Amino acid sequence: MKILVCFGTRPEAIKMAPVCYALKRKGLNFKICVTAQHREMLDQVLYFFEIKPDFDLDLMQNNQSLNELSARIILGIDAVLKQEHFDLVLVHGDTTTSTMVALSAFQNGIKVGHIEAGLRTHNKYAPFPEEINRQLTGRLADFHFAPTPSAMQNLLNERILSSQIYLTGNTIVDALHIAKLKIDSGFMTPTINVLKQKLDFNKKIILITGHRRENFGNKFDNMCQALLEIAKRKDVYLVFPVHLNPKVSNPAFAALGSHPNIMLIEPLDYASMVWLLGQTTLVISDSGGIQEEAPTFGVPVLVTRDVTERPEGLESGCSILVGSSVEKITKYANSILDDTKKRDILENPYGDGTAAIQIAQQIKMIFK
Repeated sequence: MKILVCFGTRPEAIKMAPVCYALKRKGLNFKICVTAQHREMLDQVLYFFEIKPDFDLDLMQNNQSLNELSARIILGIDAVLKQEHFDLVLVHGDTTTSTMVALSAFQNGIKVGHIEAGLRTHNKYAPFPEEINRQLTGRLADFHFAPTPSAMQNLLNERILSSQIYLTGNTIVDALHIAKLKIDSGFMTPTINVLKQKLDFNKKIILITGHRRENFGNKFDNMCQALLEIAKRKDVYLVFPVHLNPKVSNPAFAALGSHPNIMLIEPLDYASMVWLLGQTTLVISDSGGIQEEAPTFGVPVLVTRDVTERPEGLESGCSILVGSSVEKITKYANSILDDTKKRDILENPYGDGTAAIQIAQQIKMIFK
């Protein structure tokens, strides 16, 4: 059996790194292909996890449309699949890379394994284009590695055979365990050193992120207004790694750039983000991955979206859906900041750090 592990973005790389480790540990024959849908952010993660791709399609281009990217991924991965024989292609989650690679593998007669399968909002525009990417990849996949019982149930509701679904937990928890151990063992970045010097640890640190397309415009402006309200507190310090997209950076710096309790910084590398999460009291974000990461640190998340494909966080109390309402964001932020015991009662609903080894074991059993 020969496996191709394929990913293209920073979040995929983070969540696939433990899978690569586990495949190696189980003695499975695999190669790694990156599309480099994201280049610099992807390379940071590859360096941190010491992963060297066998194939690098290097497809990132400035201002390319989703259709242009999709076409280039199909052409690039098709050449790889014709160059060598693979029995299984593993893709992750909801990116354009995942869907186009899965489509190309299917059309080449190769089995597809979908890691982090079954997440759904059932609103094809939220998040865009990720929701449709998940659904399309789900139809193309032969093996579905679901991170949670609700994700598994979504797949069953779509008439995926139960024999093709494997409940494993989310590999993002595995990645955090690896990263925390590495950082605790002395791994350091220049950014961590700078943050240690600049952050006011006498205050409660609030981590902010925002990048979703559906939040551009008025919704993002509302979030900034809520942050200004929260920053009036004397006991908080807001840290906002600002996405490079001008639809985020321009309004963020215009609204928040001069406030003494708000620090706007460049996007963080993975190790620095993991370190910062460990110092944080509250996260306010529209990110999907951070909804899964924060519970490992006992940090609640205010989700600035109208819907989330990660209901487990809402059900466990790890996350609260606040949308773009200034009132909701400020109300729940103040409630959490005033409740000093909140951080101690959170439990991670996304797994115990063994997802990757379970996936590798299942693959070994499938192809034995």
